[in-house]
Amino acid sequence: MKNLRPFFFALAALLMATAAHAQHENVKATVPFNFVVGDRAYPAGEYTVKTIGQSDITLRIDSTQEAKTGVINSNARSQGEPSDRTKLVFHRVGDNYFLYQVWTAGNSQGRELPISRREIQIGQNREKPETVIVAARIAN
Repeated sequence: MKNLRPFFFALAALLMATAAHAQHENVKATVPFNFVVGDRAYPAGEYTVKTIGQSDITLRIDSTQEAKTGVINSNARSQGEPSDRTKLVFHRVGDNYFLYQVWTAGNSQGRELPISRREIQIGQNREKPETVIVAARIAN
C-alpha cells in the first residue's frame, strides 16, 4: 500500500490540473442584432457567455444591461489552428441570427451550440446559413 501512495498523489495532481485546464474564461461581446439561443430570443446588447458546472458543457448567457439569462448545453468543437481572436459566431438565416459557436483567442478548442428547431424551420426554404462573426473579449 505504501508503494501505491505516490501513484495516487500523482493521479490526484493530474486530475486537478486537467480540471483547471478545462475551465474556460468568460467571454463578453456587444451583439449588434437580436439573436436566438436554443428556444430563447435575446435583444441586441452586451452579453457575457461563460461555462458553468463541473464540466464545460453548459453555457450561461447573461445580458449586462437587463435581467436576461439563459442556459444551454454545448458540444466541444476543435480546429487545427488556435483561434486568432476571441469571438462569437452566429448563423444568419434571412433576418434571424442564431448563436452557433464561442471561441477564445489562442485556443483550438471552442464550444458549439446545437442548431435549434427554429433555425431548422426557417432554413428549410432558404440556402445555407451565412456565418456572422462578432468580436468579443475575455471578461473577468
